[in-house]
Amino acid sequence: MSGSRLVTTDERRARLGLRQALAVRAGSVEEAVESVVALHGTDPATVFLSAGARTGTPGPEPVEKALYEDRTLVRMTGMRRTIFVVPRELAPVIHHSSALAIAVRERKRLTQHFMDGGGFDERWISRVEGEVLAALREHGELTATRLGEVVPDLRTQIVYAPGTAHEVKQGVSTRLLFVMAAEGLIVRQGRPSGSWISGQHRWAPAPEMPVLTAGEAQAELVRRWLAAYGPGTEADLKWWTGWNLGEVRRALRAVKAVTVELEESAPGYVLPSDVEPAAPAEPWAALLPALDPTPMGWQQRDWYLPQAHRAELFDRSGNVGPTVWWNGAVVGGWGQRADGEVVWRLLEDVGADAVAAVEREAARLTAWLDGVTVTPASAPRWNVHSASDPQPRGGSRGGSRGGWGRASPTAAARRPPPGGDDLRDDRHGGLHLQGAVGPRRAVAHPAGSPYRDDLGCPPHE
Repeated sequence: MSGSRLVTTDERRARLGLRQALAVRAGSVEEAVESVVALHGTDPATVFLSAGARTGTPGPEPVEKALYEDRTLVRMTGMRRTIFVVPRELAPVIHHSSALAIAVRERKRLTQHFMDGGGFDERWISRVEGEVLAALREHGELTATRLGEVVPDLRTQIVYAPGTAHEVKQGVSTRLLFVMAAEGLIVRQGRPSGSWISGQHRWAPAPEMPVLTAGEAQAELVRRWLAAYGPGTEADLKWWTGWNLGEVRRALRAVKAVTVELEESAPGYVLPSDVEPAAPAEPWAALLPALDPTPMGWQQRDWYLPQAHRAELFDRSGNVGPTVWWNGAVVGGWGQRADGEVVWRLLEDVGADAVAAVEREAARLTAWLDGVTVTPASAPRWNVHSASDPQPRGGSRGGSRGGWGRASPTAAARRPPPGGDDLRDDRHGGLHLQGAVGPRRAVAHPAGSPYRDDLGCPPHE
């Protein structure tokens, strides 16, 4: 179905803020997740910080309750072979629209790798999988480490890419458990070992789920994406879902998507019920974590993220770092000091009102984290403070481009307890910059030598 209405950049930014619980916060963690369809779950901290940015409740406890007690949220393999946290009722849609096709490809690769690297055939793989399921039924939720104790074959080492420059010996458990999860046989469930930033999740047998055709599931996923992210282009949907162009177009036809004109790109699509202009949003600011679903929601990003800032905020694998937002546009990035205080830097002049709003959000996030530091795998390319430059350049007042701003001293987080883990020490004099995948520190770099990270996003813990 065609339409002739132009959706301006200002309207797209207003829609983003209102629909993704940033201009007006959600009433619950579940509503926050629904507002963006799914939260990126490769890094456990991203789940908590993305939900926390969209709700008014302090601290990680409401997210833990939804994940581990009420189990209204599910951690699962989804689009682009990536781990997501999704509302429980959406799990069948994700599974049948995306995960099953991924599982078919990964099963074929796994079988070939196991045969080439260790001589283990499909019969061996099937036997080990059966033992894994039996162990989970008998013992309940188990970490991968504990599963390896109960099913010793999971500790088997094989050689990947034998005879090549990439040859490496690895255990079979990570890849085998990932494929079993993608097939819907097991699920990441239960509290992880350690704190809320731990990635050592427990495995359990997957519950039965309704059966959908791939077409039905893809249409429903596109409907939800358009409701949260529309208007968007075919290229946006193809990238976000990981599907081919034919699948995207069939799903758009199934939901009777309406074409609209966009200022910055090819024509976009909205739902038939969403053609009318959106109401403007009140001014808002947000500090979003690395791999938050909003900056990662579209392939074509110029309307909310100027091309000039892209290299400052994304690594070479396409993973976004922590971002500062003002009225639907990315205007900077943020990080943490070793004591948990949140600091931020603007990449453009946005005015005093914006600076004051960002400062309030930084204070709120510092209090929310309550002394916990979240350590990154990737970081912005900024020359962050070093031992010779111990204080942030600039300050939270004035908002000049390039200065590090700080939360109000009265809102600074408490220091971590003595004897904490090495994620909290500051031996390198660098900022802790909340990042995409696992622990890594953003350390100081000489001016003119930009920091780069090419870790990518592993599909599993």
